[in-house]
Amino acid sequence: MNRLASFARVTVYDKRGSGLSDPLDAAAGFDQHLDDLATVIEATGAERPVVVGWSEGAAVAALFAAHHPGTVESLVLYGAFPRMLAAPDYPHGIAEDVFEITLEGASEAWGEGVSLSMLAFEKLEDEGFRRWWGRYERASASPGLAVSALRLDSEVDLRDVLPAIHVPTLLIHRSGDVVSIEGARLMAQRIPDARLVELPGSIHWPWIGDPDEVVAEIEEYVTGRRQAAEPDRALATVLFTDIVSSTETAAELGDRRWRILLEGHDDTAKQEIQAHRGKLVKSTGDGLLATFDRPAAAVNCAQSLRDALSSQGVSIRAGVHTGEIELIGEDIGGMAVHIAARVSSLAEADQTLASRTVKDLVVGSEIEFEEAGARQLKGVPGVWELFAVSA
Repeated sequence: MNRLASFARVTVYDKRGSGLSDPLDAAAGFDQHLDDLATVIEATGAERPVVVGWSEGAAVAALFAAHHPGTVESLVLYGAFPRMLAAPDYPHGIAEDVFEITLEGASEAWGEGVSLSMLAFEKLEDEGFRRWWGRYERASASPGLAVSALRLDSEVDLRDVLPAIHVPTLLIHRSGDVVSIEGARLMAQRIPDARLVELPGSIHWPWIGDPDEVVAEIEEYVTGRRQAAEPDRALATVLFTDIVSSTETAAELGDRRWRILLEGHDDTAKQEIQAHRGKLVKSTGDGLLATFDRPAAAVNCAQSLRDALSSQGVSIRAGVHTGEIELIGEDIGGMAVHIAARVSSLAEADQTLASRTVKDLVVGSEIEFEEAGARQLKGVPGVWELFAVSA
């Protein structure tokens, strides 16, 4: 939303019955959605707006443009489908038996992140994300309304309407989306002035995966130019760890036992990071990169992780630094990340090294430090004072 608002005025509204809109006993029909969209456009005073719709919202946007061509400047449809269910003349939809299983799952487990299994299955193993998605489901609709909306979606068939859309249209679709890209290709063929951009990936929602690429396509379409995204920045405490003598240990254990050791390491790391309210950014093969809101939490997590892994016969070293990081999709970057990595590389076995920044920020906590000397960090200007966390 921030990226979209950097080059356009953006109006967003909750559909009738969902989000902050008053609840309904059953999902609103598409006629009501079209009336609501017309009301929102009129209320905002927008003159010939670009209407952006994704998933079932793309169907609403397409129908609206077909009925009100003079009201709309152009369309952007992401993750669109002309028809949800498969049919003899449309093999690209969802099989009816699979759809019924989906409805059953939504009815029984809506609010627990159940929709990830189809729409963002890559995130299923991310416990923190699944909990967040469960809250998203609960905030968006009741289980009954979700099932009702899905049933209405399954009755929509836009194929005969598509030639009546007489406004420029951009379709964006990820190639591995559970909503088949063949449907988007059909829409691009039948809408007179349409262009399809196929992006890699399988996640159905535009704001997960690589949202910058999605917004870049929209920006170029709307404004005629594409600007590089300014990375989001945030203050965070960065924790790097790695297994001591990992190469030698892997050679000694062999591939199978080394893989089992790494799986145990990763499971323990996830538990400790979650317990200390951190975020696991990624595994580095024989270590990890994580961020924390508070430096004390990062230090305590490193110590707890060291103790937990020690009981498994695994020795680690850790480095901690607090600074401004760049948020790059699911990854992070910036000088603070490089500093934490360099600090970690200087730690000894079973030792947690911290920069002076971390030491100064945890004043008043029960964490104690010992001086570890001033060091030159490779690729980082200046000399850095480092401190070892006392056992």
